[in-house]
Amino acid sequence: MKTEYKIIADIIEKNSNVLDVGCDDGTLMEFLKFNKNIDIRGIEISKEKVQICIAKGLTVIEGNAELDLKQFPNNSFDYVVLGQTLQAFINPEIVIKELLRVGKKAIVTIPNFGHWKVRLNLLVNGTMPITNSLPHNWYNTPNIHMCTIKDFVKFSKIVGFKIFKSIALRNKNISNINNSNLFLKNLFAELGIFLIEK
Repeated sequence: MKTEYKIIADIIEKNSNVLDVGCDDGTLMEFLKFNKNIDIRGIEISKEKVQICIAKGLTVIEGNAELDLKQFPNNSFDYVVLGQTLQAFINPEIVIKELLRVGKKAIVTIPNFGHWKVRLNLLVNGTMPITNSLPHNWYNTPNIHMCTIKDFVKFSKIVGFKIFKSIALRNKNISNINNSNLFLKNLFAELGIFLIEK
């Protein structure tokens, strides 16, 4: 089980209803359903991954989060989860607004493009880096908007949503992000996990 998923599971209260946006093969959904008694649904763009989820007995619809979140009424979920997908959308601002319309709270995780290994790779090799959290070449990456932890914090002020919890993940080390350590977390964390509200 990914450390990222354990952190998300710790944030979500038992007996909540949750929407996993870009749920992939349903690994997080399965974990939440069976370990925390979460009523969870998913939306996934890949037909093959939807079929994998359905084979696992999970409730998943095929859809593009950028277009299809409109079908859900306001506040239909306690939490909406968006795991490492924000950077793949054409308009992240619209997606964030939709997450916070559909869910009372949202959990957003982002691969941190500000990590020192990414910076060093770019500086030394002069090529777009490939890491565990950014595993694609520049020409076949689904990522459109590379984002750092610092960028996301700035983005929250521009778009006007509140960050209630910020967590940095480095290897399996978990720590909180705050204003006084933002520079260091942006430099050393591989992943940022944020609990946000309107």
